Amino acid sequence: MKPQTQPDQPRAVPGLRERKKARTKAAIQREAVRLFREQGYAGTTVEQVAEAAEVAPSTVFRYFATKQDLVFSREYDLPFSVMFQAQSPELTPIEAERRTIRSMLEDISEEEMALQRERWILIVSEPELWGAGLGSITQSMRVMSEQVAKRAGRDPGDAVVRAYSGAVFGVMLQVSLEWAEDPDMDFATALDEALECLEGLRP
Repeated sequence: MKPQTQPDQPRAVPGLRERKKARTKAAIQREAVRLFREQGYAGTTVEQVAEAAEVAPSTVFRYFATKQDLVFSREYDLPFSVMFQAQSPELTPIEAERRTIRSMLEDISEEEMALQRERWILIVSEPELWGAGLGSITQSMRVMSEQVAKRAGRDPGDAVVRAYSGAVFGVMLQVSLEWAEDPDMDFATALDEALECLEGLRP
């Protein structure tokens, strides 16, 4: 019997101020990624990013604490955690993961998806960024382990939880790297199909 899904909860509509801040942040990151691709990461300054985004350098640092943060965005960690925990307890862990990710990707515009792909291209092409990216990946995987442990009623340090989270995150990383090399890839579909292969694996 197919488990019933809970109805989607109405989502709060951001206010004008929040939307303006989101647009400013997106514009800064978009210009940063563009300049990094054109001039190289090391050859681009924060001042140049600010000028391209038509903001002050202090505004750049208001949204991004460091230059590396212009590339490594972990803004999806919190939404993922909230949506993952809201999934029906009748779902298997992989089903909950897949539904959460599908829902999040549906809310991302084509422009934002294009930006995310450019970020991955940068990360794999710039040795300095690839090294720094391991730290960001580790933090995101820690968030996933904590959320999986919470849902399964286990400790985040449990070997089974860590193995499960590592497998899921490994699939996500592999698909993301393939996406960086293939502009025609349907990222959402490829990721969902790859995660489906892990069905049966659970903490």
